Parts: sequence; structure tokens; C-alpha cells
Amino acid sequence: MIHAYAAHKPGGALKPFEYDPGSLGDDQVEINVESCGICHSDLSMLHNEWGLTQYPFVPGHEVIGTIAALGTAVTDLQLGQRVGLGWFAGSCLTCQWCMSGNHNLCLSAAGTIVGRYGGFADKVRAQGSWVLPLPEQLDPASAGPLFCGGITVFNPIVQFDVKPTDHVGVIGIGGLGHLALQFLRAWGCEVTAFSSNPAKAEEVKQLGATQVINSRDPEAIAAAANSFDLLLCTANADLDWESYINALRPKGRLHLVGVVPNPLTIPLFPLILGQKTISASPLGSPSTVADMLDFAARHHIAPITETFAFSQVNEALETLRSGSPRYRLVLQH
Repeated sequence: MIHAYAAHKPGGALKPFEYDPGSLGDDQVEINVESCGICHSDLSMLHNEWGLTQYPFVPGHEVIGTIAALGTAVTDLQLGQRVGLGWFAGSCLTCQWCMSGNHNLCLSAAGTIVGRYGGFADKVRAQGSWVLPLPEQLDPASAGPLFCGGITVFNPIVQFDVKPTDHVGVIGIGGLGHLALQFLRAWGCEVTAFSSNPAKAEEVKQLGATQVINSRDPEAIAAAANSFDLLLCTANADLDWESYINALRPKGRLHLVGVVPNPLTIPLFPLILGQKTISASPLGSPSTVADMLDFAARHHIAPITETFAFSQVNEALETLRSGSPRYRLVLQH
């Protein structure tokens, strides 16, 4: 039996829950969970904001643990090896997207907490291809958020061939944004942070920002017109998108990784005249996750975390609801 914490209705408190996972699939890995990050997506799924949630619902998709069991077809991992698991727990491995190394775009990719029981538990299972060894240089107590928040902001750097000479703006300096600043600084970029909290300015600069713009000051944003090759939006809020489009240089890109609540309203002419682009992306492939982990280990990049015991899961979720974490929350056994 696997012992977990589950909600039985939308927004409900998480309570102890156990289930029988059945036989381990040939391509599966069972992980002894040591820690699991809490992501805003866990909260969205808990409240069924995306219409995807099945109850009982066990959140948790930023897992760090050791391998407890291996399916017969899994040959690249070892029992006892420390690994991580993120948003995806499986993909078909045969479609055009998987075969071209874009597993995260597989139309049948399985989410770790979508129709499955996640990592707020003592064990969790996933397809072996999505279970990645954790480099020894990374602290297992805080590395969990790299498997969701980290890869979410690292993937666009790779996908869009961001150059060290680029000027990049990061909109929203929270759980995703504080990691984006660290990756982009190590990448060599000039980095500007757009933050709604001026009190964090010095801390934001220590994380990698060259300058900080108050995202609640329209004049400050307007003054940055024609400045950025890439604007990476990690915010989960509706913003004045036209002002950010104007802040892009010709051929610049506004890329969204935060789930904003409403459809974007964008004037077309600034896009046409500047040959500008709006895009979005879902996490990254297993290969890109592995590259991200190696890059984080090499450049000493790590999430800033607050830790709770698994028994404090509801307290931790309430901390996330209140918007007070600085910057990621992690549950530990």
C-alpha cells in the first residue's frame, strides 16, 4: 500500500489516504519519496481550476527520492539511486514528438497528478524515461522545484536559442521568476526583473537582475520601450500586454510560462511592424531536464525554499494561497 495525502473534493483539506498501486509496469519506476515541492499548479489542480482533476486527488509533482523498485524494461537506473520526477510521468515514446526528443509535446503525455496519484506520499510511480538522476552537487532537500519551476523557465532559453548577448526581462519574481534570474545570469544575459514588490529589489539583484523595474509603474515600463530580445512572463495575472510588446526590440519575443487567467488582448500592428512573437511552452523533455540539472549543478543554482513536514501539508498549502512564500515550498518526510 502507498500512504499519501489526498483531497476528496475541490479545495478540500488533504487527509491521510492509502491506495494499492497494483503491479509495477515493465517501464515504470517506484520512488521512495524523500521530499516534494509544492507548486501553484498543485493548488490549481486541488481547486479543479483547469477541469482536469479527479478525486481523491493526491498532489505533488516536484519529487526527490530514491528508487525502490524497477520495471523489467528499465535498464538505465539503479535501485537506491537518488532521482527526481516532475510534472510529466509518462509519454508514448513512439509518436513524432517523442521520437524527435520533444516528449513534453506528446499528445498523450501523462501528468504526474492528472488522473494519477502524485508525490504527496511515501511512494510514487512513473515511467522510467521521466525519472532523472539527481547530480550529487545538488541538495536533495531543495532540488525538487527544479523539476517543475526550474525546467519551466530553463526550457525557453534552450528552445529559442537565447544568446549571452541578449537582454532578457523576467516578469514576476516568485517561484518561477527567481529561478529564471539565476539561469539567465549564468547564461551570460543582461537581465531585468519586473517586480510588483520594490522591497525585494536588492534581493532580486543578488539573484541575477542587472536592474529592477516596478511592474506597477506604467511610466517605468514605457521608458523601457525597444529594450528586450526576450520577455519571460512567469506571472499568473492579467497584465498590460501592449506595454510589454512595446518593450520588445524588433524580432523580440514575449514568452509565457505562467498561466494567466484570461485570454490575451494584443494589438496586432506592433507585432507586424516589429516582427515580434508571442509564445508559450510546457516544461521540457527528459533530455532538457537533464541538461538543466547539469547546468544548475555547474553554476550552483538552487531554489530558495521553505520546508514543512508532510504532516503540515495543509498549513503549507495555506502559505501558498496567501502568496507569502519566498520562494518555493517543500514538504519533507
